[in-house]
Amino acid sequence: MTDERATLTYGNWRRPQSPGIAGMGLLGTGILIAGMVVVIILLTFSIVLAGIGILVVAVVMAPLLVKDRHGRNGVQRLTARAAWAQGRTRGWRIYRSGPIGRAKSGRFQIPALGAGITAVDAEDAFNRPFVLLHHPSTGHVSTVIETSPDGNALVDEAQVDQWVAHWGGWLASLGQETNLVGASVTIETAPDSGSRLEREVNTHIVDGAPALARQVMGEIVRDYPSASASITCRIALTWSRQSAFGATRRRSLDEMAIEIGNRLPGLTQPLSAAGGGAAVPMTTAGLAAAIRVAYDPSVHSLVEEAGPQNAGIPWEDAGPTAAQEAADHYWHDGATSVTWAMSVAPRGLVFSNVLAKLLAPHRDITRKRVTLLYRPHDAGQSAELVERDRRDAQFAAQGGGRRPASARNLVSVQATEQAAREEARGAGVTRFGMMVTATVIGADRDRMRQVESTVDSLGTASRIVLRRLWGSQSAGFLAALPLGLVIPAHLKVPASVREAM
Repeated sequence: MTDERATLTYGNWRRPQSPGIAGMGLLGTGILIAGMVVVIILLTFSIVLAGIGILVVAVVMAPLLVKDRHGRNGVQRLTARAAWAQGRTRGWRIYRSGPIGRAKSGRFQIPALGAGITAVDAEDAFNRPFVLLHHPSTGHVSTVIETSPDGNALVDEAQVDQWVAHWGGWLASLGQETNLVGASVTIETAPDSGSRLEREVNTHIVDGAPALARQVMGEIVRDYPSASASITCRIALTWSRQSAFGATRRRSLDEMAIEIGNRLPGLTQPLSAAGGGAAVPMTTAGLAAAIRVAYDPSVHSLVEEAGPQNAGIPWEDAGPTAAQEAADHYWHDGATSVTWAMSVAPRGLVFSNVLAKLLAPHRDITRKRVTLLYRPHDAGQSAELVERDRRDAQFAAQGGGRRPASARNLVSVQATEQAAREEARGAGVTRFGMMVTATVIGADRDRMRQVESTVDSLGTASRIVLRRLWGSQSAGFLAALPLGLVIPAHLKVPASVREAM
């Protein structure tokens, strides 16, 4: 008797789009209509003035109509270049810390968006210590959970499908968390120094052990790390301090520590069923050591030898001694990093191992971080989003009744209708993105070109399109760290304007 089961596939994710003419979005459509009204008014005075008006409208609309392979229009690209030019002129791309640096505190604090983040230790309902990060510029607080994923080696496909189902349920439950504004999952790979294995073996050796057993274990400790990699997985959760009872009142850090401490057990326990293994909250010392190693990979072996909890790195000294941002890379404490963002998710249906090659360690990259960013919506927002997305897809498919709908538009309508049905049955709605950071020791340009080619090929193998963060490498580097940063909350352009483009 054979047990045949269909292989599950996943997909049906969509990028929210604003309704508009010719794919311009609501903002571009509004500008076009306003321009045409002005042209009609000018036509009553002079044909020449109307012609000039049409030329001006065409010049204004051109950047909104021209989009690159990543879906970014000319206005977005020009804005990014202008912001980079302004920051470079003002010297914002250069960072020096420490007693003789530019930081007023005299400490080695985290630069850029992480400069104001403070960390305190608290205890959850199980009396486990956890770090509470405070983001004063946005009024957010975050905590970080470290997990030990089981991996899919020698695991039945049915078990993997169960893990994926439980993970989807866990993400959907985040939409029911009061004031939770963001979550991230960071998978980091690096060469294994062997310190953890040596420490584990030495603590389990007993007096009187056979000489052969001692010899075998000694050879394992000596030879195994040379062909292995260290893989860590950290989950950052971010809440708003906004009070549910007062629109203008922000809860204190003590209140947030108590509330998050009561919620943490319920958030960590389901991760085991999702393949996360043992999930424990990180402490300030452990997170500070992880951030320090990210900025200076050369201290990785020293931190592993001492143990992250005993490395003695204060949170105020977790940042780099020196850092300098270029348009296409980021130099920090003798290492060079390049960060990409996912611009196009895998098209069509995919299997559960679609990101396996991207997540796996690679010999050409010293340290690699792949961070999945999530922004869950509550039940009310979810229903509104899927219904609005369905109406927008139907509007694009109808095309004003002047032309038949394209195959792409018809598929889009079917996808939005399926999403609306699933949401009505209780499924959650979550916006997601991805950041990929590759770090090598040194500043060898030839090696960096090899790393860039490697990451591009890994992205292609995972069926995603990666876009290098031109002019925002330092912010991208921070966004890929488990700090709980919600990047849209730091942007100057309002969310309503960004979505309308």
